[in-house]
Amino acid sequence: MTGGSGEVTYLYAVADDAPALRETVRDLRGVGGAPVRVLSGEGVAAVVSGVPAAEFEERPLAAHLEDLTWLEAVARAHHGVVDAVAARVTVLPLRLATIYRDDAGVGALLDASGAAFRSRLARLAGHVEWGVKLYLDAPPAGGATEDEGGGSGGAPGLSPGRAYLRSRRNERTARDEAHRAAADAARRVDEAALAYAVDHVRHRVQQGPLAGGPAENVGNDAYLVPSGRADAFLAAVREAAGSGSPVRAEITGPWAPYSFAADVPEAGVPGSGGTDREEAAPR
Repeated sequence: MTGGSGEVTYLYAVADDAPALRETVRDLRGVGGAPVRVLSGEGVAAVVSGVPAAEFEERPLAAHLEDLTWLEAVARAHHGVVDAVAARVTVLPLRLATIYRDDAGVGALLDASGAAFRSRLARLAGHVEWGVKLYLDAPPAGGATEDEGGGSGGAPGLSPGRAYLRSRRNERTARDEAHRAAADAARRVDEAALAYAVDHVRHRVQQGPLAGGPAENVGNDAYLVPSGRADAFLAAVREAAGSGSPVRAEITGPWAPYSFAADVPEAGVPGSGGTDREEAAPR
């Protein structure tokens, strides 16, 4: 048990308490290379490891979460544990850096919320998460043709100022038309995905460095799909975002159901913490 040796307990996930879970974690290493363990309670199990209190207690953790190098290393280890467990049993991934003072705190969580955990695990059994991001390439600058005043030489009879204003107006019109077309395409993609998904979460679109390039991220959704319907789901989404669509679809997965464990009742136990669940998802 942690807590008396300069360690706190890092909680990765709650999972079905099955022999396959113990087999999976037997040689599994987590954050900081710590061995992963299983704590049982109320028909479910917590997947945990001990981590240094000097790094993961509230005050140092807040500072570390601003360190992108540190955060990336922890996220990789966290997701490595979750993915290994999800390959064998149904799992509820918890937030990155969910910390308890000791194993007893995790045990209290399992005792208090065992029924809720079992219900959620039963619902997620046999399902995986797929991420669908939609990107719109920016319309070319200078939406007007040369005859309309958008060319470098301006339009006959127009002053340079009026030619510039016309060019800017045409740019805005082209941008607005592109966004309307993208919204229509996004609706088609969503309808195609929901024909096979049983649940759906709409995340914030990504901006700046997170967007991953010059294209505009206009959709960032997660779908919970029965494992047996994955091929049909992928084919439908790709067709809906295929040729003729103004958007490009980026499909990722299958993932453990990060986006669909958001209402796990993990709050209210002393010592818990963690980052936003959406930020923790490897999408």
